[in-house]
Amino acid sequence: MSIKVGCCGWAIKGGMEAYFKTFKLIEIQSTFYKLPNPSTAEGWRTKAPLDFEFTLKSWQAITHPTSSPTWKKAGIKIPPEKADRYGLLKPTEENFEAWNKTMEIAKALKAKIMVIQCPPSLDASHENLRNMRDFLSSIDRKEMKLAIEFRHESWTPERISQVCSEYDLIHIVDPFRAQTVTKEREIIYYRLHGLGKRMYVYDYNDEEHLRLYEDWVKPYHEEGKEIYVLFNNTSMAEDANRFQEIVREKLSK
Repeated sequence: MSIKVGCCGWAIKGGMEAYFKTFKLIEIQSTFYKLPNPSTAEGWRTKAPLDFEFTLKSWQAITHPTSSPTWKKAGIKIPPEKADRYGLLKPTEENFEAWNKTMEIAKALKAKIMVIQCPPSLDASHENLRNMRDFLSSIDRKEMKLAIEFRHESWTPERISQVCSEYDLIHIVDPFRAQTVTKEREIIYYRLHGLGKRMYVYDYNDEEHLRLYEDWVKPYHEEGKEIYVLFNNTSMAEDANRFQEIVREKLSK
């Protein structure tokens, strides 16, 4: 099935084994905060069914400055003299090392897609664009497909389209909030964060699930594309399962 549905994290009661019985896809979130040992990632892959797919979120060392509260949450301490050498896709030795370590985990998971989530502070300034271009043109991505999520309002569709085209990136969006600029790619990648006043705190209703399918999934499915639908809200497991049921109902007709 080219419509792939899952959660951003192990969101099912009963843990990993229960998750494998419910979904065929997960976006690993823990890799953003702190990378596991490669042997741990290999263990996840070994326990998963052969047709199960992992995607993963790149380590925050690549994208987020050390002033970000996510670093404190991860409990990682960086020497003060190196603090400004991490994050924001800077072409530094530290960021390249962080990339290589993240790729090692991706390899262990046999993942084909890595998510790069830009911090809200990363705007489309000339400096950030230069750093991003220098970094993306220097990394060894092997055959890894990179999907990127921009969060600062200065990233216009035109700027995003230029960067994605130049560096072969898949544009990640929440389809209820924005439209992808990489419609021509063979992969469409959605991350759904909810529609409430508070980010992530939301339960989607059936009308919204049907709109998601009819407006933003079905058209691409009919073109033969692979569509990834990852729920990242407080009721992500319930919403992903319900949307998965709707997809099966629609495709069985």
